[in-house]
Order: sequence, then C-alpha cells, then structure tokens
Amino acid sequence: MSAEAADRVAAVGNSRPSTPLQTSWFEFLLDGSLLEKHLQKSNPDPTPAQLIIQFLEQASKPSVNEQNQVQPPADNRRNRTLKLLALKVAAHMKWDLDELEKGLTTPVLNMLLNELLCVSKVPPGVKHVDLDLSTLPPTTAMAVIIYNRWAIRTIVQNSFPEKQTKPGPHQMNMLSIVQQEKEMTDNILCVLKEQATDSINVLEGAVRLKKDFYVHTLRTLDLLAADAAANGETESSTAGLRISADELHCQVHYDLGGIFFQQGCTDQPAFEKARDHFRQTKELLKKVHSLLDSTVHVHLDEKRLAGYWNACKALTGDCDPSDSQTTPYDQINTLIRVHNYQAVIEAFIKDNATRSLPSHFRRSVLREFMYKVQQGETGLDEVCHKLCVCNAVRDALEGEVLSVRFQQLLLKPSKRMVDFILEVCTRSLEKERPSKTSRRNMAIFMKTLCESLQELPLVFVVSSHKLFTELLKEEERKLLVEQMRRRSATVNLSAKPLPSFYDIPASASVNIGQLEQQLILSLEPRRIRQILIELHGMAERPFWRVNSKWEVPPDYITVILSIKDKVTKDLVYILMAKGLHCISIKDFIHARQLFSVCLELVTEFSPKLRQVMLNEMLLLEVRAHETVAAEGSKERPPPDLVSRVRGYLEMRIHDLPLRQVVGEECVAFMLNWRENDYLTLQVPPSLVMNNPYIKLGQLLASTCKELPGPKESRRTAKELWDVVVQICSMSVQHKRNSDGRVGLIKHRESSMGILHRSKFITFIKKLREPLVLTTLISLFVRLHSIVRDDIVNEVTAEHLSIWPSSLPNIQAVDVEAVAVTVKELVSYALTLNPNNQSWLITQADIYFVTNQYSAALNFYLQAGAVCSDFFTKAVPPDVYTDQVAILCQFLREVDYMTVFKALQEQNSHDAMDSFYDYIWDVTILEYLTYIHHKRGETEKKQIAIKAIGQAELNTSNPEEVLQLAAQKRKKRFLQAMAKLYF
Repeated sequence: MSAEAADRVAAVGNSRPSTPLQTSWFEFLLDGSLLEKHLQKSNPDPTPAQLIIQFLEQASKPSVNEQNQVQPPADNRRNRTLKLLALKVAAHMKWDLDELEKGLTTPVLNMLLNELLCVSKVPPGVKHVDLDLSTLPPTTAMAVIIYNRWAIRTIVQNSFPEKQTKPGPHQMNMLSIVQQEKEMTDNILCVLKEQATDSINVLEGAVRLKKDFYVHTLRTLDLLAADAAANGETESSTAGLRISADELHCQVHYDLGGIFFQQGCTDQPAFEKARDHFRQTKELLKKVHSLLDSTVHVHLDEKRLAGYWNACKALTGDCDPSDSQTTPYDQINTLIRVHNYQAVIEAFIKDNATRSLPSHFRRSVLREFMYKVQQGETGLDEVCHKLCVCNAVRDALEGEVLSVRFQQLLLKPSKRMVDFILEVCTRSLEKERPSKTSRRNMAIFMKTLCESLQELPLVFVVSSHKLFTELLKEEERKLLVEQMRRRSATVNLSAKPLPSFYDIPASASVNIGQLEQQLILSLEPRRIRQILIELHGMAERPFWRVNSKWEVPPDYITVILSIKDKVTKDLVYILMAKGLHCISIKDFIHARQLFSVCLELVTEFSPKLRQVMLNEMLLLEVRAHETVAAEGSKERPPPDLVSRVRGYLEMRIHDLPLRQVVGEECVAFMLNWRENDYLTLQVPPSLVMNNPYIKLGQLLASTCKELPGPKESRRTAKELWDVVVQICSMSVQHKRNSDGRVGLIKHRESSMGILHRSKFITFIKKLREPLVLTTLISLFVRLHSIVRDDIVNEVTAEHLSIWPSSLPNIQAVDVEAVAVTVKELVSYALTLNPNNQSWLITQADIYFVTNQYSAALNFYLQAGAVCSDFFTKAVPPDVYTDQVAILCQFLREVDYMTVFKALQEQNSHDAMDSFYDYIWDVTILEYLTYIHHKRGETEKKQIAIKAIGQAELNTSNPEEVLQLAAQKRKKRFLQAMAKLYF
C-alpha cells in the first residue's frame, strides 16, 4: 500500500471530523477532467501555484538506468503530460505574471516559461531578438513576449535588497534546498542579465505592433496534446485568449519602465526613458478602463505605478502635462531641488496634521538627505535630525513602531532638539478635532519620550509642557515623573543582575517589514527576541534568512538548524551572526552582550551548543586582549584567560564542532605572551601530533628558548626548519608528454606540509612577539639565500647560524613562494615596530638584492637613523655594509673598487656633484677630479677641486682633525639624505 493510500485509510477510519483530503498530483494524470474541476473551486487545495510546482518537480526528476546510474529526466508520455498540466494551470491563471511570481521561485518559473516557448513552436536555437513578431503565429509571438516580460521583471525584482525566497518543492534538508535554489537563481539571473538588452529590444518591437494578441488557454493546450496542431487550428488568429493591443502595450510599457528605472541608478538618461514608458502606461490604463467591455488582462500595481511616476518626475525635473495641479510630491521635490530645506521641514510638520504624504515617501526623503550627508555634503545634519523627528511623530500618531534612527537620536539629545520635538507634537495635533486615537497615540509617545531621555532636566522639560498636561491624566503624570526620579537616583543600573532571558514580554505586533528592519539593525538581545516572537506570530518562515549578510561558521550551521523550536533557532543563529560581526569591527562590548545571552539560551537545551558558545566567547576575549595589545598596551592577560586558553587546547569532546581558527589564535596568543614553558613542556603529545598550529607553536617556543645557545641545542631549530621547508615545497609528479618524454609537474600549495602556505602566512600575521618574528625572519632569510644561490648579494638577519646551510631537495622548494613570504613577513613585522634596526636592515637588503636601490637606500637610512638618534651620534660600523659611492666611506676598509665603478656610471640620476661637500676621503675626490677632466666636464671638475681644497681635509693635518672632518660630513650627509627620503 502506498503512503498516500495509507493516509486515506487512516483518515476514513477516524470518526472525528477532518479537513478535506488534499488531491495528489498523480490523480490528475489518471483523470483528464479533474484539473479543470479542481481549478474552478473557490479555494482549491493544492493551490494553482502548488500544482505547478508538483507537476514540474515530478516531470524533472532524474531517472536511474539498469546499471544504477543517474540519468536526465526521461522524455516520455508521463513527463510530457505533467509539463502540459503545469502549462494548463498557468493558462487558467491567464498568464498573470504577478500571481505566478508570488507563488513560484525563479527556477520553477524559468522551467515553466521555457516549456511555454517549446509548445508554442518558438524556433529553437534562434535569438528572440532576431525573430519578426509580426510574422509569427499569434500564440508563438505571445509566448516570446511573456518570456521576455518575465526576464526583465525578474532582473528588476532581484535588484531589490533582501528579497524573500518563496517556498519551493519539499526537500528533507532545509539548508540544501536554500543553497541549491540560490545557486540556480544566480545562474538564471546571470543569463537574463546578459540577454537584458535583447529582451528590451523584443518588447520595444512588441509595442510597435498594432494588432490584437492571443495567448494559450486550456483548450488550445488540449488541442496541442491531441496533436490537433497539424490542421493549424492552434496557430490561427482566432485560437487562444484574445488580448487587445492596448491591454498588452499597457503592460509592456509598465515592465519596460521598471527595467529602465532600475538602470537609471548607473545610467541617468535611463530615468527619462522610464518616465516616457510610465506616461504611456498611464494613458493606456485610462483608455482601457474607459471601455465598457474592458477585460481584466492588465495586471499591474497602480499604486506602484504612481510611485514610479512621482519618482521619475522628481529625478528628471519633468511635469506631467495631464496633471491638473501640482501634487504634494512635486512640491517636496521642487523644494529639495532649490535647496529650501527649511520649507521641506515645514511641509512635513503640516503633513503630520493632514497626512496626505505616504510614510514611505517621507522616509525616502530622509534617506536621500542621509545619503547627501554620507557623500560629504555639509550643513545637513540638523535637517536630517529634524526630518527624523517629523517622521517619528507621524509614526507615533499612526501607532507605528518608532524608527531605530529616532531612538538613536534620543541617546544624546540637546535641549534645542527636545524643544523641536515638542513643537512638532503640538503642531501635529492642530486639527480642529483630533481623533481620540491620535490623542491617545500622542500621549503614549510623550510617555515614551520621557522614558527614553536619560537627563532629568530634559524629562522635566517634557513633563512641564502644556501638551503633556493636556494628554496625560494627573495620576499618569505623577507616576511617570516619580519613576524618572527613582531612575535618576539609582546608582549604576548596569551593575544590577540581568533578568532571566524569558522574563522579558513581547510587545504588540506591527508591520512585518518594519520589524524585519529593526531585526537587522538591533544589537539589543532582548529586543531581538521580542521582534522574533512578533514576526513568528505574523508569518511562518525562517527569519534567520532576512539578511544575507548574517553568517555563522559552516561548522555550526547544521547544529543550529537542527534546533526544533523555530523562534529559538532564529534567535541562536542571529545572536551568533551579530556577535561575530561585532567582533569583526572590534565592537567587543556588544559582542559580549550578544554571546552572553546566546550562552544563557543554549545552556537550557544543548550541551553541545553551550560548549560552542564557550569556545566563541574565549576567542572573543583573546581577540579583545590582542587588539588592546596591538594598540600599545603592555598589560598581561589575566591568569583566568590564560587558563581558559590552555583548557581549550587540551579539550577533547566527542562530536563537537570545532573551528580551527580558535585553536590557531589560542596558539598565537600563547606565543605572543611568552607562555613558552607551557608550549614546550606541558602540551600533551597527542595534541602536537593532531593540531598543526600547536606543532608550530611548540617548535617556535622551543627554538626561541634555546637562542642563542650552543650548536648541540639546535635540534628543535632543525625540526622547525624541516616543517617550514615542507610548507614551502611543491609536490612533484612525473608525467609522460605527448611526444613520449617524461617531464616534471609541480603543484603549488600542495598538502605536503602540515599547513598550506596561505594558512601559514595568516597564522604568522597573528603573531606580535618580537623574538618569535625575528626567528621566523631569520629562518626565511636563510631559506631565501639558499634557493636564490647568490653568494655575492646576501640578505642579513639575526641568528642565521642556527639554520642548515643547504637543502637535500632544493628543486622541490617553491622559490617564488619563499621570496613572497620573506617579503610579507618582514613588511608585517615592520608594521608592528618600524624602529627595529635588524628588521630594517633585512628589508633594505631584500630591496638591494632585487635591484630596488631607492627603496633599499630608504631603509638603510632608517636603520642608521634609529641607531644614532637621527645621526646625531655615530652610526655603528656594523649597520652599513657594502653600499656604493659615498656610503662606501662608512666601511672600516674603504671599498675603492665599488666606489670607482659607481662613479664611472654615466647614466645615473643621483645628482652626485651636489654631494661632493660630504666626501671626506681625498682619494675619492682625486678620482672624481680625474674622471671629470677626462670627460671634459669643467664645471663638475671645479666643484671637485673646491671640495678637495678644503683645509680640514689636508692629509698633513693631525689624525684628530681628519676624524672630526669625516664625522662632521657623515652627519651632514646622512641628515641630508634622510630629508630626501623621509
């Protein structure tokens, strides 16, 4: 017995009344007349949209052959009939795209309309833009028009933020269907966007056709199924449902207006095209409605059309000649264009009494001003605040929830702003007889205002106002003022224990869109819970998907989505996602609040999620402490935090999802705070074997402990070397080429090492401890020198002697990876301490050996500056090695060969004659005189002769005089060079 049959038997055997049984999809295959009967019911179950989903889902199921291999859906009579049934349901809905889009996902509707193209004999493989609609059979032309209308509508609809996903075919794994549906939708959208220009051209051609149109009905689709198309009946001008040219043109102009309006964001002239299409839509709509026998084939949202029209007029500065008078929208937009912002505020205050402007328009005006402020336009902050107040009072009068922006404004209000709020409240009730509802709502607003203000003097400004005394009864006023006094007298409210999470009551239900907006913006955990309870009372859907930017680690998704209670599931997901976002922007205070409440919540029902939250809270505290340390704090972490880090590293709980980043940052934390004894002596061996970050941490800690140390203590340095070499190596495979020869193939980022190189670099950039970074720089400098094999130009670093001097398999090492890593490592280290002399010299050497001499000189000068108090003292002799020309004088033994070679360079751009006064070595000056004479450079020769003729450089002078002259020139030269480079 099938599952469906068993359900029916159980239902019949039950004596209690039950709801009517839902008709199963396969019953429509068995009884050809059942579909039409079902669709004619007042409330068919399943609904037409559900039927389309079921038919297409069944028709597109893959088949399995005798070898148990999955094959594409079979093209058999059953599947063809199912597809035709789906088309007949859509025909019953008169191909109303509004209704189809409400009930079907983009992938399902795409499948449906492609089937329509197929049965309507649209030539396959031919672009629609290349078809001549005037020569096609009526139903064929109409199928092309419907498909291209849907194409541009889908592009427009998916350009709106946070579009809700409609329910698709039932599948067991909720996460799987969400991901699959999103991928399919993205792929379809990509194709539609590529073809958008073609779709627009097709529809622009359609509005040029002046004949009536015909679309498939249940009857014409039945004729197709009966193979009656052979006699041409379904392609004749009388077949199908007749739609007049005006009706279709009205709909197409509306859709074209929508796509051009959307394109106007990046192409301003497109707004004018949108305006023209919407104008024609309005004219045709009037014409169609004026006909006595008008049908219902125009399906568009007239309120949305009015909104589009007003927006186009505002954006293009155009007026509709058919409008008998200027609308309030036009007045507001005109005031904005002429920068009369005070008049805009005045208009909003007056509108609070008349309420002629829709709230969404008022909010859009405020958003426009906020955008101007973000773009740097000055002097608009107060305008934004006042418009926000006007909108808040309007919302209060209509019983709506106050916006988050207004609530933020009340966090730090001025006396002037409170006075303005009271003025707006008073003027908003200036009608002759304000309704009881308006007065009651305004009273609630006044109470909320008092409760929101933190400063008692401002509370008294409100409570002593005339409107306050008029709207609130004396008992209410006294009670409220007394509450404010007690609140002000309370010492450190934040120190009071938080109430239990479930003790906070939910507020009354309001508009779903507003609640979702508050859900996205709110960082207050208890408010988030209130909103979710209200939303679940209004709609049954997963609200953790409201914002696509909410992300939790993939390791946790399965555990969270397995929570049975829907509110709790949404709450845990959102609290964790918001907490992680706060950590990413270093808002650790809100992150702690969100995580603490999430921990309190999951502790009640899930030990696994409790441990997950404890781990994430540990990571939060580690990052918070590291952030403070990176900003210059020297305060050591509290012993409790160090103990929790150790506990995490040693934790072993079966079946607990663990994020590797937690372990990674815990190891970096221990290295940064020099917990070397723990890493080298107390970490369990099993952890070292199983966790690559702990292995690296142990080797780095051991190597640092042994520095400088005798040779026999360098065993751990050799082990660290081997691990890093493996990370920077490539796997090598032998492969026979087409000509029969065997060649080597190298694979970068191989899994030979304990970590991929990219993850290794990410780990390094979490380290701050100078000795650990110096050790790593030293290792990579030695490795870089070996793989470069350049004995002339060596890069220097500290502790080079502890590393091996050769590699057994140098061909396997990725030379480029080593070069990139050493540069990234030194650059990163210098961001932490730009005055580390050793790192500066290493950076300078790297630039020097890669022929970037200007950058090298810059860093050599920085190294000299930091070790000589900006050259006020002598630069230690070990700082400068073998630089050219003038710097060669700084060596213990002057390198005349390098000097003379540099001075012979004729294509230099170093303005060397301007530095002759800084040369104190007479031999160099004599060579300069000779070389300028030889080249015939008389002016430069005279400069060199003048420099050599200075009395203090006379070789007969006492040694002390010569040393003093040299020291003086060294200082002046280096300071001059520093001015050029710093």
